[in-house]
Amino acid sequence: MKNFVVKTIANAAALAVAIWLLKGITLSGENTLRKVLTLILVALVFGVVNFIVKPVVKLLSFPLFILTLGLITLVINALMLLLTSFLAKELGLAFHVDGFWNALVGGVIISVVAWAMHMILPDDKD
Repeated sequence: MKNFVVKTIANAAALAVAIWLLKGITLSGENTLRKVLTLILVALVFGVVNFIVKPVVKLLSFPLFILTLGLITLVINALMLLLTSFLAKELGLAFHVDGFWNALVGGVIISVVAWAMHMILPDDKD
């Protein structure tokens, strides 16, 4: 359970940094509390997408991993972010990613920040 909370906090922080740095990734709400709640819910959706969909996509695209020496991971991360944006819209969450290039850069930002947050925050392995 602690690991789940840590991953959600790390995802929320990473998404917040991407929203802050990129104009093409937006999160809206009436007030700060509403924005924070939306961010946490989007982080949960992002976590579910990465837990369920991403391994399947990675498995199916394994030949492309070999061919591109792993660079296809950037495209897969962008697609996961776009899928999160679509699901957030369907769930009524005010989160939007505007286009593939914003998703690609956002995916890189989210990966780097989430990795750094996982290094800082404790988890079950400690």
